[in-house]
Amino acid sequence: MYELNGRVAIVTGAARGLGLGIAEAFAKQGAIVVPTDRPGVSLDETAETCGRAGAAEVYRHDLDITDRDSIDRAVADVKGKYGHIDILANNAGLNRPKPSEEITEELWDSVMDVNLKGSFFMAQAALPVMRAQGRGRILFTSSVAGLVARENQAPYCVSKGGINSMVRSLAFDCAAAGITVNAVAPCFAMTALSKARLEDPEYRAMVLGMIPAGRLVEPSEVGALFAYLASDEAAMITGQTIVIDGGWTMW
Repeated sequence: MYELNGRVAIVTGAARGLGLGIAEAFAKQGAIVVPTDRPGVSLDETAETCGRAGAAEVYRHDLDITDRDSIDRAVADVKGKYGHIDILANNAGLNRPKPSEEITEELWDSVMDVNLKGSFFMAQAALPVMRAQGRGRILFTSSVAGLVARENQAPYCVSKGGINSMVRSLAFDCAAAGITVNAVAPCFAMTALSKARLEDPEYRAMVLGMIPAGRLVEPSEVGALFAYLASDEAAMITGQTIVIDGGWTMW
């Protein structure tokens, strides 16, 4: 079940953390994995991990999702190489915590440009390819922060809430074309994005106190949900934000 043999899967922000976990999950199901990250960021670990996990092929690629030309080049290159793009995992993300009264326009725009604007235009670039082939899976990494408030993280919360709304809109537009659009909303995982804060014992205790399961989510668990949503078995799931949070948001 949930086989992705020969499916071409682009993963943004794949150098580490959740992106690496998502890429590895696709690899385990036999996908052709295209891990991407900003120019200059090494994808060696991801490529080696995907190779060991059983990927049909790994094709690493530079991609800056805040740059429309970079997006268009990457999508055209992958389409030219393989002839199809079956899965897009929009995972690249940015968080710059700051008290609301200290948020600058530059900070606000930097978070929105990656999390919301970049993810939308990445999906837009892949859509013509998926429409032409009559199938596709577009997936986003959202967050519990798009559903409940988190202290000093207004731009991040807004961007993730925007992703949840964008998923519904895109799903409605794409359903008749055989393309599903969904988001996965995890709670905290130990990633490069959250590592510094979670290494603070007081902050970590606060976070774990919000999770009834009493632990952080593993990148592999997030990846497994992405792999399911990318599969044929999930063809009737679209427009959804699926929470994986050990019970955080049921309070």
